[in-house]
Amino acid sequence: MADQISNYQCPSCTGPLRYDGKTGRLQCDYCGASFSVQEIEALYKDKDEAAAAASAQAQAQEDSFSAEGEWTVSGQNWAKEQGLKLYNCPSCGAELVCDETTAATSCPYCGNPSIVPGQLSDMLKPDFVIPFKVDKEDAKAALKKYYRGKKLLPRMFSDQNHIEEIKGVYVPFWLVDGTADVDMRFRGTRVSSVTTPNSIITTTEYYNVQRSGTVRFEKIPVDASSRMPDAHMDAIEPFDYSELKPFSNAYLPGFMANKYDVEAKECYERADERAGNTAADLMSQTVAGYSTLVSQGRQVRIRRGKVSYALLPVWMLSTRWNGENFLFAMNGQTGKLIGDLPVARSKVMGWYTGITAAVTALMALFLYFL
Repeated sequence: MADQISNYQCPSCTGPLRYDGKTGRLQCDYCGASFSVQEIEALYKDKDEAAAAASAQAQAQEDSFSAEGEWTVSGQNWAKEQGLKLYNCPSCGAELVCDETTAATSCPYCGNPSIVPGQLSDMLKPDFVIPFKVDKEDAKAALKKYYRGKKLLPRMFSDQNHIEEIKGVYVPFWLVDGTADVDMRFRGTRVSSVTTPNSIITTTEYYNVQRSGTVRFEKIPVDASSRMPDAHMDAIEPFDYSELKPFSNAYLPGFMANKYDVEAKECYERADERAGNTAADLMSQTVAGYSTLVSQGRQVRIRRGKVSYALLPVWMLSTRWNGENFLFAMNGQTGKLIGDLPVARSKVMGWYTGITAAVTALMALFLYFL
């Protein structure tokens, strides 16, 4: 039995709504109407709750039928085995197959943005969201610019149809608060010189330098999705937390969204490392006035505090080429981007052949005129 989902449709013409990051409103591309997040949130509150309740009831019925064992069907439950769930699109009735972390998607048949309220209910509901500000056209333009001048890039990467595949995804993050007590030791030198009529006298003084202090940190982000490479998610930081909003489903239409599949406790070690490194860097910046400064050791004690759950905006394009995965990621709020780029061997060989031919021709001319 397929679970229930919600389509966010225009109250004026029933066309699909999408969140427009530039206006901060939900936009209908059919009739041009726009609505505030608060208006749509109020309109769909009861529908989202009903959809979540229907999903829970459907699951309970499915479990009860399975327990009775009146019918036996050979074979495995493929969807459950693969960690997938089935949903009915309210607009066209099509059955959608999503994995267990999908919280927002779009119907491939009718194109309507769809929200899966049950995926974000109870303890799974995020505390915060940062809405998209960079739209798809801006993301595509940035990707084209990023590719420009990369002469050894395979043609498929700069192809327009490929660039169209870029998707806006709300990525789950844990935001960690706490304090770090830092003790650091350095070996410093001060070098001075005096010039006399006959010589230059250089004096080097050596110092033992110590720094201790407490650094408070708030909302250090650690991505909570096993699909997202940590290095890419770190590289597109920082996010501007002044635009952090209390979570609402109304920000999701038009984008994909996933719930976390990495528990907060599994991220503590990485959060501690990030907090400790940041605290040590800040403490090092307080040491000045030395010609050289070499770290002699440090001790960092992390005191963990509150952990919040947030969905943060990322534009993504993932491609598999020659058996390897290549990922382009852009901060959907600030536009900062990072990307993996392959090199086409055929173009390298062509470039190498051209260089070799040019060098051979120059050598031939040189020998001719000897």
